[in-house]
Amino acid sequence: MSSAFPSPRHGQCRSRRARRCAGSLRTRASATTTDSMVGYESWLERDRLVLVDFDPEVVGIASQLFWLFWTTAEGKARSHARDYFARLGDGSALVLDVRAADRIKPRDQVAFDATREVCEALGWRYEVAGAPPAALLANVRWLAGYRHPRHRLPDAAAALRAAFAPPVGLLDGAEQVGDPIAVLPVLFHLLWCRELHTDLNRPLHPDVVIATEAVSP
Repeated sequence: MSSAFPSPRHGQCRSRRARRCAGSLRTRASATTTDSMVGYESWLERDRLVLVDFDPEVVGIASQLFWLFWTTAEGKARSHARDYFARLGDGSALVLDVRAADRIKPRDQVAFDATREVCEALGWRYEVAGAPPAALLANVRWLAGYRHPRHRLPDAAAALRAAFAPPVGLLDGAEQVGDPIAVLPVLFHLLWCRELHTDLNRPLHPDVVIATEAVSP
């Protein structure tokens, strides 16, 4: 690669209107990290977006924030829009391309390699993300349904943190606080906010152990 420079722009570098075109999906989903709508163009991008939104290191998310322009060794001009840019709490950044491993073509790999070179020069992390683990994705998508602040009831939240101070099963701890129908939405909100913890690589169920400290997988 003879030259490669990201060209930052405000907003998205191409439109993500909510429509289907040539087999692709262009729409948006809400992100609590930015309290805004963030675009995606495939179900795989949507799945990755919810995981980025759940990441406690991430403080900002944007889709297709910049184009990368470069010239190949053969002298050909190339350009590509990265799928996601995430600002991290320490001031660094994470750049994501979302593509299933079995769908990465040689031309895609050239673009990914060019992006990695630029990100390393800038001190940014770069990842090519494929399909996430099924259990983790299912759990995080479930918790995302309770991420809205309306589920934070201060008295119930405090009682739940006390109930799970010694690690205990999900339903047992909820029943210590009150009617599970009323308490579970608050519990799931605290799991989303990482104020309570469990091993999300395993399916959530009534007996899964919940704790106030991070649980090792």
